[in-house]
This record gives sequence, C-alpha cells and structure tokens, in this order.
Amino acid sequence: MTMRRGGAFVALLLTLFANTTPAAATDWTAEEMDALRSLWIGSLPPVPADPSNPVADDPRAVEFGHRLFFDTRLSANNAIACATCHKPELAFTDGKLVAEGIATATRNTPTLLGIAYSPWFFWDGRKDSLWSQALGPLENPVEHGMDRAGVVAVVKHDADYRRRYTDLFGALPEQSDAADLARAFANLGRAMAAYERKLVPGPSRFDRYVAATLKGELPEPEGRLTPDEIEGLRVFIADNKGQCMRCHNGPLLTDNSFHNIGSDIESVKEEEQGRFDGIRLALADEFNCLGSYSGVPVAACAELRFAKQSSEELLGAFKTPTLRGLAQTRPYMHRGQYSRLETAVRHYMAQPQSSIGKSELEPLALPQSIFDQIEAFLLTLDSPVAAPDELRMPPRGR
Repeated sequence: MTMRRGGAFVALLLTLFANTTPAAATDWTAEEMDALRSLWIGSLPPVPADPSNPVADDPRAVEFGHRLFFDTRLSANNAIACATCHKPELAFTDGKLVAEGIATATRNTPTLLGIAYSPWFFWDGRKDSLWSQALGPLENPVEHGMDRAGVVAVVKHDADYRRRYTDLFGALPEQSDAADLARAFANLGRAMAAYERKLVPGPSRFDRYVAATLKGELPEPEGRLTPDEIEGLRVFIADNKGQCMRCHNGPLLTDNSFHNIGSDIESVKEEEQGRFDGIRLALADEFNCLGSYSGVPVAACAELRFAKQSSEELLGAFKTPTLRGLAQTRPYMHRGQYSRLETAVRHYMAQPQSSIGKSELEPLALPQSIFDQIEAFLLTLDSPVAAPDELRMPPRGR
C-alpha cells in the first residue's frame, strides 16, 4: 500500500515537473526561430536618431526633460504633469478608461515604453515627432490647459530651469514675438523628448526564453514558459492561425501603423475617424517635420510627405499599440473599453464589424481554448522599464 502510494506520488511529481519545465526539446522550425528572433528584445536596435531634435541624446536635455515631465506647474491648475497620466509604476500609463487632466479626455493613455521608435504619435498619428507630441497635451484644454506663453513663463521665472534652457538652446525670448515664443516652446518639447527616449523596455520572461532557445540551451527559471504559453506563442506567430504578427511584429510587437479592427464605439462615431483625421492634423501642424521649427530639409520628411491621406482604409483606423507591459497597461483599446486582457483578446474572436470604414479582421477558426493560450503567452511580455532608477521617479528637489 505504501509503495503504491509512493509510486503515485512520484508519478504526480513527474507530471507537475513536465508541466513546468521549459521545453528545451520544443521543436521550432527554422521559420519559427526566425519569427522568435524578430520578436526578441535582443533584436531591438538603438533608439533611432531624430534629426529635428539636436539635443535628443544630450544628457543635459534628458535631465531637463525629466524635470519638466514631472512638473505640475505646466498646467492651468498646477495639478497636472505629464506623469499624471504616464505613471512610471504603470508602465507610463494611468490605469484609467480614458485620460483625466483638467477635464476628462476621450482616449485611453498609451504607454510610453519604446515610444521613440515610432514615426507617429497619439492613437490617430496626429503628430510626427516625439518632441511635437510632447507639446500637444500642454495646450490641450482637456489635458494641461496651458498656452505656450504660460509654459515658457514657468521656465523664465525658475532660475534653475532658465539656466538649463540657456545651456541647451541659448537665451529665452524676452519679447512676445510669436515666432520666438513658438521656437522656445518647441525647444521645451525637445527636452521632454530627450527624456522620453530613455523609456525603453527591458527583457521579459519571453525574451529570456528566446535568448536561451536561440542558443539551444535550457532557459533559467526566470525564462521558462509553460506548455500553454508555448502553444499560445505558436499560434501568435503562425500566419495561418492567429495572424497576430501581421500587425504586432518586431521587438516592440507593433508595426507602428494604423488599422481598423472594429474597435470604434457606435455612440461616439463622430470621434472615431482615427487616422483619417489624424493625418490631416499632422499635415496642418505648425510643428511638423515640414514646418519652420523642425530645422530639417524637406528630404528628411519622407514619412509625412508620402503618408496616405485619402484612402478609405484610414477611416476608423488606430495605431497598433505595443504589446510590451500588457499586464500593467490595462484597460485596452483606444477607448479603454476592455478592462481585462481576456476581453481584449476575445475582441479578435468576436470580430465585431466597424460602424465606420471597414474592419480588417479576418475570420479565425480557433476554439476558445486557443485564445486562452494566446492570452497566457501575452502575459509573458511584461517588460520592465530599462531606464535608470532615477528616471523612473520624480526628480529630487521637485
């Protein structure tokens, strides 16, 4: 009796061990290995240069931008900072349905993880540089509720800020000339962008698994995937199954493009134009690449010059978000309509039709259990912020 019970216990242990041990012998094809390598954080190149921001990689600008990012004085009520909606502890999101600044906004706060790799900003891509994006919320009456004169005045009247600005950009404008004011305002955006360029994701459990797999080694415990997570990964990278990599590709798991996936909400259709409106706003923006404040030749503005403008596929299309840090960035979609990752994944199972434009989603003949496995895999992408500790908290003395 004792031997039988002992044998049963050993068998149980072996079963549990099999279900938690990394599949070192997992048979990945050469094509699948290429896909894994393409999604691996180790394949992420250095942050791309921004020719329109001469201080993009200047440590002094990083420090200045860090201070501006956490400064509530850059708001009409002295209570809102960039960090109000982009909280470091939530992967630089806010955990809310839609952003809340001076008033309640209409869109969900996207993460800033890896934001410097994107050519377009905001859900509709209405800004074409990281520094011009940083300016938008400051003058938005729903977010910071300031104007550029007020923002520049904060810098003028703070001796430390004034010194930092002068060291980077030269003297602040003393007169109220509109062009000089706009140029100073743009420079403050450049400093904030220098800080935000540091907010890149570090390796997740998935990345540790891939790193070991590419070497033909057993992953360490912190890089192990369960059988369900591995099966979810298989479906994710298979174009004849999940089709996920059509939009969520590369080390940041986003193509940084715009797609209609039927995520609009019928009751707010007038605000669901997405990229159709976004590109028009980008082209009209005084701070865009072609504007007088970018400081680059026209040839450097290919993204803006050759962007689609009139195609019907832009209707209801929104930017593909990164999948890095998913566990921390709920709720999901541009309206924050899904509070749980499970319901966001089910969106692709339900394949709702778009009430504006045409949804790109194609039928996925997959059982619910497969969607559970995809969700399990997605949670392995929870990446930490790779920035130094001091950049992930308010600056000292502020």
